[in-house]
Amino acid sequence: QLQLVESGGGLVQAGGSLRLSCAASLRTASSYAMAWFRQAPGKEREFVAAISGSYGRTDYADSVRGRFTISRSNAKNTVYLQMNSLKREDTAVYYCAARFGGPAREQYDYWGQGTQVTVSS
Repeated sequence: QLQLVESGGGLVQAGGSLRLSCAASLRTASSYAMAWFRQAPGKEREFVAAISGSYGRTDYADSVRGRFTISRSNAKNTVYLQMNSLKREDTAVYYCAARFGGPAREQYDYWGQGTQVTVSS
């Protein structure tokens, strides 16, 4: 079974940058589309970005497009989320997710435990 482990969260000032990583446990992870979601206190979990398994096709939520970049290294079984120009409203627990097939904004089968990102003013 595919397992996902996030890392790279932390405290950063507004305008700063962070890079999140998500390590997958299986070498066949390249067959899975990967995505990042986030959940802020008192809010529902929301889609952030997704990337396809083989061709690197990406999709972004409007709120992060132009500031965040999702990428992956199939050789390392890892997906990344580079977050630049961070805003206070980006504060949330960020989750990595995977699904077999193409990228989507919902219906992911595997989830990581989450990593906290806090943006201070």
